[in-house]
Amino acid sequence: MMDDDSAPQGNAAYMRLMAELREGRLNPGDRLLETELAERLGVSRTPVREAIRQLEADGIVTHVPRQGATVRRLDYAEVMELYEMRAVLEGTAARLAARAASDIEIEELIDMNQQMATLGNAPEAFILNRQFHAALLDAAKNRFLARSIHTLQKALMILGPTTLTEPDRAEKAVEEHFGILDAIKARDGSLAEAAMRAHIEAAQRVRVRDLRASSHKSPGYDGDLL
Repeated sequence: MMDDDSAPQGNAAYMRLMAELREGRLNPGDRLLETELAERLGVSRTPVREAIRQLEADGIVTHVPRQGATVRRLDYAEVMELYEMRAVLEGTAARLAARAASDIEIEELIDMNQQMATLGNAPEAFILNRQFHAALLDAAKNRFLARSIHTLQKALMILGPTTLTEPDRAEKAVEEHFGILDAIKARDGSLAEAAMRAHIEAAQRVRVRDLRASSHKSPGYDGDLL
């Protein structure tokens, strides 16, 4: 059990490692060595140990014989299941947002997507994309749905960076966002849900293509996340 001073450091270490997963600096199969991480993060081994425990609780890290704590590899079926659930959950969020979002929230979402359109596949667009999906989830106004999506997003982080890095994907994602927003603004829940599902399925197709390409290079894969 950590003391009061170590607890914030453990959480900070956890957040740093999550960011490295999202950015592709930590990948499936990578070992998490306490001594190396403590030195790199500038903390003692105690908060690093707590951060690894949190990652284990999230299902991101597992213990491999003779290797220790290691970032999990998801198999093809698990990736497909994750995207299927993402389509269900985020589709529901879009449907609820069509009913519950305020006009101000809708305008904010439109403004964010317009900013994305000017950024192309620059790193700033990836951050804005996450903010867009988070804002849409907030607009759905369902705490239980939000909790489920946040849990799913942690598992998806194992896949690494966003699929928006793929050629033309950022531009297509912006177009898909506008389709979702048109339906939300029209208060058409069914159309908003269908548009969001199509958006997630488009990202899934990019992911599957990357998985197949990487499977020819090495066992496992190093995919990327929308």
